[in-house]
Amino acid sequence: MSGSLKYSKYKPSGTQWLGEVPTHWAVTRLGRGFQLMRRPPRKEDGNLTAYRDGEVTLRSNRRLDGYTEADKEIGYQGIRVGDLVIHAMDAFAGAIGVSDSDGKSSPVYLACQPLPGHDARYFARVMRHIALSGYITSLGKGVRERSTDFRWSDARNVLVPVPPIDEQQRILAFLDRETGQIDALITKQEQLVVALTERRQAVITQAITRGLDPLIQLRDSATKWWGNIPVHWSITGLKHLVSIPITDGPHETPTFLANGVEFISASAISAGTVNFDKRRGFISAEDHALYSMKYSPRLYDIYMIKSGATTGNSAILTEDRDFSIWSPLAVLRSGHRTNPFFMHFAIQSQAFQRALTLAWTFGTQQNIGMKSIGDLQIPTPPRPEQDEIVLYLQEHVSIIDALIAKAHQVVEVLQERRQALISAAVTGKIDVRGL
Repeated sequence: MSGSLKYSKYKPSGTQWLGEVPTHWAVTRLGRGFQLMRRPPRKEDGNLTAYRDGEVTLRSNRRLDGYTEADKEIGYQGIRVGDLVIHAMDAFAGAIGVSDSDGKSSPVYLACQPLPGHDARYFARVMRHIALSGYITSLGKGVRERSTDFRWSDARNVLVPVPPIDEQQRILAFLDRETGQIDALITKQEQLVVALTERRQAVITQAITRGLDPLIQLRDSATKWWGNIPVHWSITGLKHLVSIPITDGPHETPTFLANGVEFISASAISAGTVNFDKRRGFISAEDHALYSMKYSPRLYDIYMIKSGATTGNSAILTEDRDFSIWSPLAVLRSGHRTNPFFMHFAIQSQAFQRALTLAWTFGTQQNIGMKSIGDLQIPTPPRPEQDEIVLYLQEHVSIIDALIAKAHQVVEVLQERRQALISAAVTGKIDVRGL
């Protein structure tokens, strides 16, 4: 930030996360500016959610899938438009904002009404900055994985900057304008990613279903999702193309250690590859030896997520390393007649993903059994033709993947710029009153 944007005088804030603040700002505990409300819900109130992106709205305004409605709404409370809402279990990840709707929520939500001189939107920005800086996480250990229990007894004692009310609103106007411009740029990049992903799918599907010869004679595949295929190709179930029965990882939770043998699950399946930086954790050599009796990784094995929100996503192993997998992953090891990269491209195609979706079963989340995976079919050209198609796709898809990666990088930079701007403005590191 340019030095010309700074305030003329600063003073110590008395709290490490905030540093110095402009001399005319106050620094007080959040509880001095907000009153915790415990309203009874009204009959007409709908369920309201505080999302990690800072939006607080009725669930029906965003989506209903993925939620289980409570049979008994014990302790539910009313929330009103303009409340500063803090999700006590997800505040650490940014689930803090101002409600745009009247609604109701479980008692895990803190509904805070601003007192005079306090704009809820400004303090929502402040509290989200505190959360995303890691301060809330540092206050205590969560009661469940990847959470921190941030109750009112904690929130009310957090020291926050308090500019004059007119200055709070000028800061908000500046941020609305500037972040709006950044958000528009982010949206354009995200739209580009969608378009490139669709193009990627189309290139794969065309090659997997038609081959590389545009003049080849076609025949009906007799499967509605694959359509016509070259006359000399077959349609074959995956169970007939693998060299070992389709299997998965252990159906038990191991003891995780600070170091040891890497243990991966669905979170490590990313952009068609295994990202070991997103491992589930480390396990002992003894547990690894036990799990390896069921399955031991081999180069070019294919992993498919078979349960959860990312069911159907897949990756091919391109690193020769020692690790174990968990039960959400199914393993496909291609036989000698099938190029493993061809199989993986086929699994990524639009046609296969449509067939996969039809084979899902639903409990608390979508999932697919290994028998159902084995019954799914893919086109099978002769092996030499598979090899040619793989070389073609690796060349063309890698170009698209590079463009997608670049767009993601741009989004990441823009998001960092957005957060840095918010941080600087709400903590008084820049003076935006004249901007």
